[in-house]
Amino acid sequence: MVKTILLLAATASSTLIPGPWSNIHDSPTDRANALLKNMTQAEKISMLHGPATGDCCSCTTSASCAYVGNINPIARLGIPPTNMNDGPQGFRDNVHPGTTTAWPSGLTMAATWDVAAMQEWGIGMGKEFYAKGANVQLGPGLCLARVPRNGRNFEYLSGEDPFLGHTLVQPVITGIQSQKVIANAKHYAFNNQETNRGSVSEEVDERTRFEMYYPPFAGAINAGVGSIMCSYNKINGIWSCENPVTLKHDLKNYSGFKGYVMSDWGATHSTSIAKGLDVEMPQAHFMNSENITAGLKSKSIQQSDIDDSVQRILYAMFSVGVMDEPLSAWDWKKQSTNSTTEASVASARKLSGLSTVLLKNENETLPLLKNSQLKIAVIGFGGANAVVHGGGSGSVVASYTVKPIDAITDRAGKFATVTYNNGTDMTAASALAQDSDVAIVFVGTLSHEGGDRASLSLDDGCDPNIDPHSKQCQGNNANQNAMIDTIAGINSNTIVVASVPGAILMPWSTNPNITAILTNFLGGQQAGNAIADVLFGDVNPSGKLPITMPNKENEMEMSTEQWPGLPDPTNPMYAMYSEQLLVGYRYYEAKQIPFTTGFPFGHGLSYTTFKYTNLKIKKGFPLYQVSFDLENTGKVAGSEVTQLYLGFPAIVNEPPIQLKGFTKVTLDQGGRKTVTIELTEREMSIWDVVDHRFKAASGVFTVSVGASSRDLRLKGTITM
Repeated sequence: MVKTILLLAATASSTLIPGPWSNIHDSPTDRANALLKNMTQAEKISMLHGPATGDCCSCTTSASCAYVGNINPIARLGIPPTNMNDGPQGFRDNVHPGTTTAWPSGLTMAATWDVAAMQEWGIGMGKEFYAKGANVQLGPGLCLARVPRNGRNFEYLSGEDPFLGHTLVQPVITGIQSQKVIANAKHYAFNNQETNRGSVSEEVDERTRFEMYYPPFAGAINAGVGSIMCSYNKINGIWSCENPVTLKHDLKNYSGFKGYVMSDWGATHSTSIAKGLDVEMPQAHFMNSENITAGLKSKSIQQSDIDDSVQRILYAMFSVGVMDEPLSAWDWKKQSTNSTTEASVASARKLSGLSTVLLKNENETLPLLKNSQLKIAVIGFGGANAVVHGGGSGSVVASYTVKPIDAITDRAGKFATVTYNNGTDMTAASALAQDSDVAIVFVGTLSHEGGDRASLSLDDGCDPNIDPHSKQCQGNNANQNAMIDTIAGINSNTIVVASVPGAILMPWSTNPNITAILTNFLGGQQAGNAIADVLFGDVNPSGKLPITMPNKENEMEMSTEQWPGLPDPTNPMYAMYSEQLLVGYRYYEAKQIPFTTGFPFGHGLSYTTFKYTNLKIKKGFPLYQVSFDLENTGKVAGSEVTQLYLGFPAIVNEPPIQLKGFTKVTLDQGGRKTVTIELTEREMSIWDVVDHRFKAASGVFTVSVGASSRDLRLKGTITM
């Protein structure tokens, strides 16, 4: 009797018809298995694809096509609809524009190097998806920034480092899924270029796969991610969404992923359920009843394949809590809800400030004095043309966007005079700069899904065809570098703010009249307020670069064979990963490339200074503990991201240094703290291609601790 009462209480608000799967105290696996046993074959197959007929995406007429991706409910069992929506930095709603928050992008958030901030970001996005009736967020994006010009680098939170991605993705997943929304990690795998993305074969060896490109996805799996999206490209000659090596073996068998794999939209090329694909999106061209039934008859598909896929989908829905919400939670008419709140706007502002990186600050130019009666010139993309997000499925139509000029004017108040010129009329802009104490030049570039950037130059980054309806990047688009040089030639106190989707060239960075440089990447709708917070010192910048800012175009000397790839008679296009592990800062360290106009991975200044001392390394749990003292030696409170890099024994042929630990520390003026970073066996391992597993390396490791990959203050060794 007690058990019955508990069961009824547990299922009172559930969408499900009561049954042995309804007890919320049972494991998601047990509940999924129990429900699976009660499904008909037709019901099972209906969960493996989007709508077979009619509109597929973002319609306003039917529940079956209301969202970007839809799987119909199973009314007999009370299984709710699956409502999938873009995107990786907020709910993309082009049907009801202006009803969601445009959060900072994934790469922008990576610049925080802050696990608490990442979780806040995930929770904030998840709340808005839930409010709009979606139970799957198509994000976060995790791919590595192998190609600096990749059009989607702005979406990806890994930057150019697998350990950074592995660490930062975990709180994002837990944050999203805490709101009863399934996170979808993408794009698995090697979606590292948009040029020829629908035909290129990424040729990647086993060790490179596991050491460089899988770790962010492994982090998502560790955090219990419910779904993963396979990508458009081929991998070693086989389409990503039907690749039995990367999907069936690497992802599901080796990595232990319990959730389900869905295709990118239109990336399915066959009825590939036996090869590791679970759900075809957005329609049912291949994973439909007719093809699956034929496969069962020919024995190319086993019943166990179908049951495994459906169990994975059910498992994700149970583990996140989708199944235990009332059916009204997933009502498609909720999509019109305005999900932006005061709390979400405040959070977006805070996160954008945390992700702002101070690259240069000569003569303590920043923060601007609040009571100095300054005459401030704001020039360039500081008005309605401010760059705040990228294009494609990673874009969000913001509820509203704060103009930097408005935020700076409001913050300056009566203590300064602020005047704006968009830079189109350089004669007027020059006169304004000459008549001002400080010139703040806003520059930026756009990028988007479906194409890579023309170059890393600011002058190539504002193609109006990216989004003809957007006001972003309107103004002196093709002459931004000249604009910076002109203003700096007139005003000896010039500050540059770069709003960019990834790496850019800064040929003007060493100009002594350019006394401060900031990048806020793509900071979302509150970027204007956030940059004002940093400029005036209300926020002390603590962001660090998650990518390298190069000195020149193609500084890694990628051949056409590496990117974008070459044609071949047996394979329409292939891109060779012949650089293997030497991506980003690993390449710069291996080749000992000096930084002249660029900036190294991990770099980011503060309005205070920090001193590192007293390095100690000892054996402990889980393997080694590296400790050191950090002291705030400056004038104000601030936060420092301390970074630990390992140099592996020479015999194993690894890059000279690799990020293997970091932690963000906040200290008051004069404050001091002992920081401890733990190293596990995994951090000291390489992928063994003979045993096909990670194995700890033997020999002498170099341990370096500091403020960036090129600012290493303390060094020691470990002998394994």
